[in-house]
Amino acid sequence: VCTHRVRSCSGIRFIKSKHVCVFDKSALKFSHQQRLFRTSAVSHGQIVQFKLSDIGEGITEVTVKEWYIKEGDSVSQFDSICEVQSDKASVTITSRYDGIIRKLHYSLDEIAYVGKPLVDIEIDASKGVAPAEDVVEAPPMSHEEHTHQEIKGHKTLATPAVRRLAMENNIKLSEIVGTGKDNRILKEDILNYLAKQTGAILPPSPKAEIIPPLPKSETVPAPPKDKARKIPVPVSRPIVFSGKDKTEPITGFRKAMVKTMSAALKIPHFGYCDEIDLTQLVQLREELKHLAQIRGVKLSFMPFFIKAASLGLLQYPILNASLDENCQNVTYKASHNIGVAMDTEQGLIVPNVKNVQVCSVFEIASELNRLQSLGSAGQLGTSDLTGGTFTLSNVGTIGGTYTKPVILPPEVAIGALGKIQVLPRFNGKGEVFKARIMNVSWSADHRVIDGATLARFSNLWKSYLENPASMLLDLK
Repeated sequence: VCTHRVRSCSGIRFIKSKHVCVFDKSALKFSHQQRLFRTSAVSHGQIVQFKLSDIGEGITEVTVKEWYIKEGDSVSQFDSICEVQSDKASVTITSRYDGIIRKLHYSLDEIAYVGKPLVDIEIDASKGVAPAEDVVEAPPMSHEEHTHQEIKGHKTLATPAVRRLAMENNIKLSEIVGTGKDNRILKEDILNYLAKQTGAILPPSPKAEIIPPLPKSETVPAPPKDKARKIPVPVSRPIVFSGKDKTEPITGFRKAMVKTMSAALKIPHFGYCDEIDLTQLVQLREELKHLAQIRGVKLSFMPFFIKAASLGLLQYPILNASLDENCQNVTYKASHNIGVAMDTEQGLIVPNVKNVQVCSVFEIASELNRLQSLGSAGQLGTSDLTGGTFTLSNVGTIGGTYTKPVILPPEVAIGALGKIQVLPRFNGKGEVFKARIMNVSWSADHRVIDGATLARFSNLWKSYLENPASMLLDLK
């Protein structure tokens, strides 16, 4: 009875000695534990440290890019806590507990270490405490995994931006049918749901994944012809001369680039360059661009380059292979996971389009739109950035003609595309005509690929692009 009163009554500060004498050693120990627990009994909760779990891929440290909560906020299981970025991908960390955030152990852009506390969460002690291994460690989650939510036993697939939009409008994701890949809930699914409920359509989010398809009755205004020729004007920023050297650590994707390029130095590169006449492809893309836009997809030249490369890899599978570290075995990859180098604020990243050999040009364009949107927002997952088998780098969007691309191990080949230029060329009759010329530069691992093989592959790829109608004969 005395022990119960000591635990529950804040006014009692001591126990009379005559009451103490009736307790044995174990009772005294239990009473002492209860009095220690009483120090946090003001909020009737217990503080647990939520530690950063092993994200995988040998990652030991990450950079905290964004907090979705602050101290004092209430969280539930599967709520997003923060977004962290490793040298491979961005990952959203979700909560395992229902409770109140009491402490954030890191500020924005600070380095968080695997196995160290990330946040302190106060949970309700009356509901019991999870096992010790669960209390101190968060479940390892990839980008694909963390987008799942458990809502009354129903698993949904949505990005953090979509979940946030649903939360802001008090919408349960379990009530929405996703129209994306693998029943993923897209932003337009949320907007359509709201339109049915309220009769209004919300303004589009600046982080839209895919432009919602327009009704057939509506027409899309044609962009001005000189739009593509506009040169981006750099934002003027005040230049501050401090007179001191500045040292900062290499983190994030730049750290991954250091490791990858250091490994690439061990590869003997064989280079091959050529020029491609894209006059017919430019006309074809101009005809299809409007149709693709009606279906909600921006159609660039890149899907054609990727599909033509996949058709060429079917004939020359050695370019879609990998070489082990000891150079004893070559593995021919069944899937054509073609990577596309992207220039982002976080640095150079190379997500890849999976299984191009079974995708149409439109499907490739749709996937590229998704990857570019996630890349610009810094939300690409590990699955998007790993598993590549062949790479194309479209440096021509920035400038330049020829370049010397560096192979991404364990791949054995890479291509770099220059800008498309209007240049004079001769036709079969010796007449000068205006041609759309693009230069391409290839690099291959000369340990397993000879020059003749790379040249033949390049010629086949070139023929598909110079005569895009010929691709129809080999499309599957």
